[in-house]
Amino acid sequence: MSAPTPRLLVAGVGNIFLADDAFGPEVIRALDSRPLPPGVRVKDFGIRGLDLAYELLDGYRTAVLVDAAPRGHRPGTLSLVEPDLPEATAAAPPEAHGMDPARVLALAAHLGDGPLPRVLLLACEPLVRPTGDEDVLAGLSAPVREAVERAVTALHTMVPALLADPAATPPLGRPEESPDPCPAGLPPGAADGTQDR
Repeated sequence: MSAPTPRLLVAGVGNIFLADDAFGPEVIRALDSRPLPPGVRVKDFGIRGLDLAYELLDGYRTAVLVDAAPRGHRPGTLSLVEPDLPEATAAAPPEAHGMDPARVLALAAHLGDGPLPRVLLLACEPLVRPTGDEDVLAGLSAPVREAVERAVTALHTMVPALLADPAATPPLGRPEESPDPCPAGLPPGAADGTQDR
């Protein structure tokens, strides 16, 4: 008897050589010792945006992307965001060695015949972000390193709820992981085109 087809994808995204951008891959690695339930595919996509775009077309009902994303909160803050899915006509050319989740979703919408799965982003506010001048910035900052285990715990809460009801939006487990207001009075997500749901 073959294993059931996974219904939910948990995808780590980010560059392990660029400081806090490695948050997504580090969460996936931490899940090795605390596996999620059956029906879930857990994979580190790193910076392979094209691979993730094709994976999103593989029949999942829900996908949770785990990534570092500056949203105007305290470093290490976790946020759960549901980005608006792009129209199929909004596809951007793929980057062979880049991972911009918005471009990945646009490409997946362009490549697929049917609708994309529901996509949620489990985002961590970074402290150290590359400026473009560095070749390698190894290691997570302290607040983002501490957020890795909280993200694993949050996934263990969220994933069973999403498997039971793909339309559910479970809250994160701790109040300090809820979104704070952005600076300058901007609504959460205004800077990166996403909104909290």
